Amino acid sequence: MKKVNLAVVGATGMVGRTFLKVLEEKQLPINNFYVFASKRSAGTTIIFNGREYIVEELKEDSFDRGIDIALFSAGGSTSEKFSPIAASKGCIVIDNSSAWRMDKEVPLVVPEVNPEDIKWNKGIIANPNCSTIQAMVALKPLNDKYKIKRVVYSTYQAVSGAGLGGWKDLEDGLKGEKPKKFPHPIVSNCIPHIDVFADNGYTKEELKMVNETRKILHEPNMKITATAVRVPVFYSHSESINVEFEKPYELDDLIQTLKNAPGVIVQNDSDANEYPLATNAAGHDEVFVGRIRRDESIESGVNLWVVADNIRKGAASNAVQIAEVIIKNMQ
Repeated sequence: MKKVNLAVVGATGMVGRTFLKVLEEKQLPINNFYVFASKRSAGTTIIFNGREYIVEELKEDSFDRGIDIALFSAGGSTSEKFSPIAASKGCIVIDNSSAWRMDKEVPLVVPEVNPEDIKWNKGIIANPNCSTIQAMVALKPLNDKYKIKRVVYSTYQAVSGAGLGGWKDLEDGLKGEKPKKFPHPIVSNCIPHIDVFADNGYTKEELKMVNETRKILHEPNMKITATAVRVPVFYSHSESINVEFEKPYELDDLIQTLKNAPGVIVQNDSDANEYPLATNAAGHDEVFVGRIRRDESIESGVNLWVVADNIRKGAASNAVQIAEVIIKNMQ
């Protein structure tokens, strides 16, 4: 397998550090490795694959060294400025921010779902929103088989999805301190407010799930609605997903379809109290699906409980999986 020159941008952040961990685990064929961050973090050192690397300040000439792939997790404004620069130097950017997700010229990719879209990239590939990624892994095989008519998302999202500030609000809140990141205390609360509110009353997070689902599945007219809620959990997003299909289905057949789907682990034994839990999903790359039951209020509907580690599969691991596909296509 061809060795590549690879960079991580935003290497000192929560997702950036997870990039490093996942890259070490997967042992991608890396030749030269570079780590970039803001001026504030420049000069610090990180350990990667047993070697010490100095974090460099991200600058306009940072990609003048033959970098093949760059994993970005440094925020939307940084990505908007530096992704095109990197792409112009022959680097393929895999960006974890929301900056490029809905750009028609940029593929939005979940490798288990639409890896073929990687091929038409023009130097930038977008990593979807964390809550969208895990839903797509579960819904793609069902859409292929039964054709989805409508989706209702209700999410229960971990504080780590809001970065280190969200994590600290829960950690400090357990000590009785006031929140700094969230508008209300997260301890003992569910906050139905993730990202900013749009004019229609939905939050940006909810609209991301609607629009990204349509783009990834290539279903621009799919009926989708969402409610996104922050809950006092450190890691792993949980989602209640109600799906209405155009075609009839047998429940056993649907469950088997999920069991056969790439990246899915079915935990669906109510007699044994077995169903996906946030604590069990943490640290894993798979998407866990359970509480699978027919929606008896409509002709062809199903309810699913879908859980995944939002920092790994919802961000870092998905990006690294995209990089793996790119490297394989280089051979």
